[in-house]
Amino acid sequence: MSEPVMSAPVITLDGPGGSGKGTIAMRVAADLDWHFLDSGALYRLVAVAAMDRGIGATEESALGRVAEILDVSFGVSDEGMVILLDGNYITGRLRTEAVSVFASRIAAYPVVRAALVQRQRAFRKMPGLVADGRDMGTVIFPDAVLKIFLTASAEARAERRYKQLKEKGESVNLSRLFRDIKMRDERDSTRAVSPLRAADDAHIIDSTEMSINDVLKEIHDLIKKSGISY
Repeated sequence: MSEPVMSAPVITLDGPGGSGKGTIAMRVAADLDWHFLDSGALYRLVAVAAMDRGIGATEESALGRVAEILDVSFGVSDEGMVILLDGNYITGRLRTEAVSVFASRIAAYPVVRAALVQRQRAFRKMPGLVADGRDMGTVIFPDAVLKIFLTASAEARAERRYKQLKEKGESVNLSRLFRDIKMRDERDSTRAVSPLRAADDAHIIDSTEMSINDVLKEIHDLIKKSGISY
């Protein structure tokens, strides 16, 4: 009988929007020289593809079909991640507030989530994967070697998002951002399929009063304790 094939190790970073998990996950992946999955980007891509096709956020069946046929490729340049949708560069569009709101709404649909499950799991390759999202440690990679749930107060997350959007030259209102984040948290944590929650075996980190470097140090300490070699 042949030996079982060992799966690539996975580190998951879950948490609410604006907690900094995307930036942190990308840095951890670079430090380990592992693969990186921004699962939220896949939902944002479905949102962009749907918007370009004139499909509304309430058209569940049509959105499921868009998720199934999504033509997307990921790459990396000196300036960061490069994402192509239907052969077109759309990286800059993914972080607009309109796309964020649309993506959060459609992420609650079972047909959309089901269509993207295998796409996400396909990122699991040697030497390892760092995956960031809402249900990485609970649904997509329940056997992850290390699970982290990164959170922060809604006020802190709204302020961070406000600064990001202002730096991009977007017109934005802090009070409205705060309300949107609170609504998104409620929607993500109460949806019927894959609700946002910390896995039972996840390490919870509250980054409200922490710098990026503080969070990275705590995560690297956890990595060392978990026995992951790098």
